[in-house]
Amino acid sequence: MPPKIKELIGRLEKAGFEYKPGKGSHRKFLHPDYPFVVSLSGKSGEDAKLYQERLVKKAIEDVKK
Repeated sequence: MPPKIKELIGRLEKAGFEYKPGKGSHRKFLHPDYPFVVSLSGKSGEDAKLYQERLVKKAIEDVKK
């Protein structure tokens, strides 16, 4: 069973990523030690897509290095 979007957001925030508000339907998260923006689409209660899980996992791993 895939995690929900809100679970991925929680993982990002726990790792130190901050939400950057802006226009549009995507949520953008930034981290001072990560050179890219992590962008998530979808409503909080929806199931996360596999590519979103991979993106979040890789971003968190890269920050921990």
